[in-house]
Amino acid sequence: MFEDIKAVLFDLDGTLVDSMWMWKDIDVEFLNKYGVEYPHDLQENIEGMSFSETAEYFKERFQLKQSLDNIKEEWNQMAWYKYSNEVPLKEGALELLQYLKANNIKAGIATSNSRELVNLIVQKLGVESYFESIRTACEVEKGKPSPEIYLLVAEDLGVKPEYCLVFEDVIPGVMAGKNAGAKVCAVHDEYSIKDTKAKKETADYYIDSFFELPILI
Repeated sequence: MFEDIKAVLFDLDGTLVDSMWMWKDIDVEFLNKYGVEYPHDLQENIEGMSFSETAEYFKERFQLKQSLDNIKEEWNQMAWYKYSNEVPLKEGALELLQYLKANNIKAGIATSNSRELVNLIVQKLGVESYFESIRTACEVEKGKPSPEIYLLVAEDLGVKPEYCLVFEDVIPGVMAGKNAGAKVCAVHDEYSIKDTKAKKETADYYIDSFFELPILI
């Protein structure tokens, strides 16, 4: 898996950190506040969207009167406590980051989350120093499955996509990595367990835990 790999690119939520569970809770609470019943197709429809794209989707679908900036600010405030106190690194993530640093393999983050929250979580968990590039999908024209965010991080790191290994937990993210021309390893997450078969078929590799990686065994 790591043969000829010069950089490893990570998605954040559901891949590096165990946080996908909290976003449904936030969406339910947010919509209830404005008298909207949570639709069961919501998570599927917004999967892979950037933070800004998701705000636009909410505003249009639910006819919200708030500005896009106000919607995003409210989400940031709702998520702040949970990220600060309830979101851990995924099992084996720290050990993988330590291995990469010790072996001079570059690392970057390509996330659909907001800049405020990604900065908070990497600082809170003490892993910011492991990454030479941290980018959000709000910095490119299109979110995942578009390859733009992964191409941007690879460019930051000065590594061609074919020498990059991407870790992702959802299908749009896996497709984004593949569309960028990188190798992709899909990661188990309870949130996307229904898509396990599709993830295995779409990605180059699949793991239930980072501790399954040969370099960590």
